Amino acid sequence: MSLIGVLRTGVSGMNAQSNRISTVAENIQNSGTAGYKRSSTEFSSLLIADTGTGNYNSGSVETTVRRAISEGGTLNATTSKSDLAIDGNGFFVVKDPAGAPLLTRAGNFRIDATSTNFTNAAGMTLMGYSLLDGGEPTTTLNGVADMVPISLAAVSSRATPTTEGALSGKLPVDETAVANTSQYSKKYSVVTFDNVGKSRTLDVYLAKNADSTWTVSLYDAAANPTPSGSTPTLPSGTALGSTTIGFDAQGKITGTGARGTGPFTGAKSMTVTVPGGQSMTVDLSGLTQLAGDYAVEGKANGKSPAAVTGTSFDADGTVYATFDDGSRIAAFKVPVATVSSADNLEPRSGNVYRPTVESGDIQVGFANQGGRGTIKSGVLEQSNVDVSTELTAMIESQSVFTANSKVFTTGNEMLDTLMSLKR
Repeated sequence: MSLIGVLRTGVSGMNAQSNRISTVAENIQNSGTAGYKRSSTEFSSLLIADTGTGNYNSGSVETTVRRAISEGGTLNATTSKSDLAIDGNGFFVVKDPAGAPLLTRAGNFRIDATSTNFTNAAGMTLMGYSLLDGGEPTTTLNGVADMVPISLAAVSSRATPTTEGALSGKLPVDETAVANTSQYSKKYSVVTFDNVGKSRTLDVYLAKNADSTWTVSLYDAAANPTPSGSTPTLPSGTALGSTTIGFDAQGKITGTGARGTGPFTGAKSMTVTVPGGQSMTVDLSGLTQLAGDYAVEGKANGKSPAAVTGTSFDADGTVYATFDDGSRIAAFKVPVATVSSADNLEPRSGNVYRPTVESGDIQVGFANQGGRGTIKSGVLEQSNVDVSTELTAMIESQSVFTANSKVFTTGNEMLDTLMSLKR
């Protein structure tokens, strides 16, 4: 056995324990890092082949660093709704400042004031699919190139144009019929909204006909004001729409049609175009003709422009933009990516990972699908480091390092003794 080999073996042991201490130090310093995955050092022996001469040649020890990426950490509630955690398998897809796509479990996202993107503490931008064009996104199962940043900049103030309305309530069966088609019996108004959120008032004119039917006419109030005079007369302009409704013996609506052409069995609705807006369907099925006074109600959807005030996250990854009027829309959907062997991902700075040949390619899906976990809002995944275990490993490494140093020192003393024989 070579004394030089003894020295090399001692150095190898000290180097191995130095690597272990390094992983312990990294684990302890990141014990409070959200989504951090602990490292561990594994040892394997490197032996020199026996020459069969009776002399033993000592080998060395090799170290391999592994990360427990697939091991989940504790989920703790926070006060921020944009803190996200995956309860189960999978990773968030993020991109670094250079635009490279990466994977992470660190979901401490906040809105970047400069770009309005959601970025975590390491500056990684959360990626997903846009829902602003309507419908579910078409995902590329093994790629992330079609993802976009989750950004409030893409959701600006919006107007909701009126597309639906309704008239309901009671029309008096004993109302006197109008003398001619230019007159009306009762007038109401309904507020609607055009494509840019401007309010448009529609005047609703109800005319009782001689055959006990009623004609409903809608006018743009701004362009067609009601004529003054003692006789209630319809505006001289063209109506946005007009239809006649008939009722049965019980006062229930039977349908619609043109005035004087009964029986009325058409759709119990009418369609008009809101000025500066789009087509609006007015439901008339709630009207009745009964004894008593008028008791008509009208409504229409649509809203004036509303500003974005925040976001909310659902368990399936849907990101809703919320507005100051209390409404919300589905703006984005956060995917969950998986790989075949998560522990073989390559760690990068910023608590992120990059796929490798050993880990397998990225597979993209959504929460609760294909074995993927659930996305939780207002929750953060903590580091999976157990500090007490790391301190125990530190003590062990220190003891073994000291023992290896004794081997080196003893070998050095033996070598000195051998050299002294020359003297």
